[in-house]
Order: sequence, then structure tokens, then C-alpha cells
Amino acid sequence: MAAVHLDGALLTERTPALARLETALALPDWWGRNLDALHDCLTAGTFHILLENPAPLEESPFGQRLLRVLGDAAQENPCLTLEILDKNAEKD
Repeated sequence: MAAVHLDGALLTERTPALARLETALALPDWWGRNLDALHDCLTAGTFHILLENPAPLEESPFGQRLLRVLGDAAQENPCLTLEILDKNAEKD
């Protein structure tokens, strides 16, 4: 499966974030368009997600919940790879 690139700055608000995720991850028409349903989809499929620019998510209440869902799903599903790419992170 090809990597899905997501920009954290575009995922801070519920409605536009869920619409963007639906398209980017090719979620099925029947998914519930909420974070519980996103978790269900992520734990049932195969995904390689590259999350770029995570700082805006960490500053947004919805973004914080989304990060938790992505992390939890990645721990539960061995077929889900989540890479968080932070250009601003200090390198050793």
C-alpha cells in the first residue's frame, strides 16, 4: 500500500479533518464519520500513514483526540504503520 501523507495543520477541526481523512484513506461510504468509526476502520485495514507537521494537532482539542486515535489504532493493528514527521524536532 502506498503511503498516505497527512498535514497536521489541515486536521485540527472535526468536520474538515474527517472529510480529508475519508478521502485520503479511502474509507468506505458506510463509515460513521466520527473518531470511533475512524478507529474501527484503522484497526481493520492496512495503512501506511505519514503525518507531517503534527504541532498544530497538539495545540487543538480535536487534534489531540485524533492523535490518540491514530496512536491507539497503530498499537492495535500490525497492518497500520504511523510515522510522525516533525521537521521542527531537534535532532541529536
